[in-house]
Amino acid sequence: MALSGRRPGGPEVRAADGPSAQEPVRAEPAPRLGVGGARLGPRPRRRADPRRRAPLPPALGGGRRPRPRAPGGRDVEPGARPAQAGRRAVRPAPAARAAAPSPPPISGHQDTLDGIRAVAALAVLVYHVASSAGAIVDPDGAGWLYNGGQVGVPVFFTLSGLLLYRPWAAAVLDGRAAPKAGEYFRKRALRILPAYWAVVIGYMLTAGRGHIGDPLTWGSLLTLTQTYLPDPWWRSGLGPPHLGQAWSLVIEVAWYATLPLTAAVLGWYARRVPTQDVGVRAKRLLYGIGVYAALSLPYTVAMFVPDRHARMGLWLPQYFAWFAIGMALAVVTVWARLDERRPVAALCRAVADSWAACWAAAAMLYVVASTPVTGPVSLQTPDVFWTSLFDLVVKGLCAAALVAPVALAPAGHPALGAILGNPVMRFLGRISYGLFLWQTLIIVGWYETADRGIQGDVLTNLPLMAAASIAAATLSHYLVERPVRRLVQHRDRSRRDRARTRARPS
Repeated sequence: MALSGRRPGGPEVRAADGPSAQEPVRAEPAPRLGVGGARLGPRPRRRADPRRRAPLPPALGGGRRPRPRAPGGRDVEPGARPAQAGRRAVRPAPAARAAAPSPPPISGHQDTLDGIRAVAALAVLVYHVASSAGAIVDPDGAGWLYNGGQVGVPVFFTLSGLLLYRPWAAAVLDGRAAPKAGEYFRKRALRILPAYWAVVIGYMLTAGRGHIGDPLTWGSLLTLTQTYLPDPWWRSGLGPPHLGQAWSLVIEVAWYATLPLTAAVLGWYARRVPTQDVGVRAKRLLYGIGVYAALSLPYTVAMFVPDRHARMGLWLPQYFAWFAIGMALAVVTVWARLDERRPVAALCRAVADSWAACWAAAAMLYVVASTPVTGPVSLQTPDVFWTSLFDLVVKGLCAAALVAPVALAPAGHPALGAILGNPVMRFLGRISYGLFLWQTLIIVGWYETADRGIQGDVLTNLPLMAAASIAAATLSHYLVERPVRRLVQHRDRSRRDRARTRARPS
């Protein structure tokens, strides 16, 4: 039985055994096209193949073959095709696609990293209070645990490596413009020097009045070069007692100064392969950063062979490894944002979700770092090669275990946001630089007054010292740091506005 039917807008269609099966195709005018390329009017008939079965009419299920559907109900095409003129490409429904892990952010402000800064600054504060009180060297108690507060320094170095190297890593992997060295140096100077100069002036007008007329003291302190002086008047190589914590700031500034050159060398090495593959370049960056970190080992050897040179332990090469931890995290975060296959993003999310295990490991490493395994608890006791090496490794691993889950977490991670991104931690993170700068001047001055030192009363004095240091840091933030930052932002906006005005056609 032959079935026949009529297509909408077209001539009658008969089965292959109908009388019109062998009729030649009649010449018809070119079809008209409507909106989106739809064909209007009748279609030309084609010469039928006797072996081909006639299509069913629409009423009986004829027409186009149905496409597979996703669970969400939208049509899914088997392959991605370029969108044709006037036709929207059909993409899989969100429910049909596997949920890709959210990569970590690589730009903008991260509140959780502010929380890490607060933890580091408070750890250093506790260490300085315990050291001034003499609790660290007390053999009868658990005061030796306070010695682990020094891990705040590698945490600061790791954060610097992460945040400052990340734009250069993005330039290598994403092809965007690298930071301009002049602009970078200007921003670093305006971020570091004004608040630090305020502390130096405060010290010279109070505890340092006896050297207020010494130009060498002024010059070395204001330029952050005090640890390079061969024969200073202060007893230890760290600097004046009330500014002893600034030795690590000297190392930070030295690293700032060398970062553009270091980034250029790493970028040159990563680009030597003839490929644009993000994964290949990222791995080469990580290899280069590994070599950079390993340079700390021969430098540590040179500190003790053939003779011991204690002052070398206050210079930058000893701490390449701690900065390299942050630099490696910077590469991984950028890689996770750019790699479409997203295996690195999955790794980042796994580390972030394992934050409790990572922090438990950091706590155990903190305990190890508090012991003489990482060096003597007193500055008067000479250090040796193996303890210096263990100090570098153990404290570096502790910083990595603390920072990595936060650096690799996606934006809005609930647990980390609740712990480190709450208002209290965000505030302490914002004032952490001032907290680091002012604490030693306040703590040493307090213990020198009425000979309060070497009494072991840490828990009695710690709340008072913390409150005074936080108050001074708050004043520094609102009176010095924030006005300077707003001035920098205003100048940057004005410069961008002028550039857009010049680029606008007249």
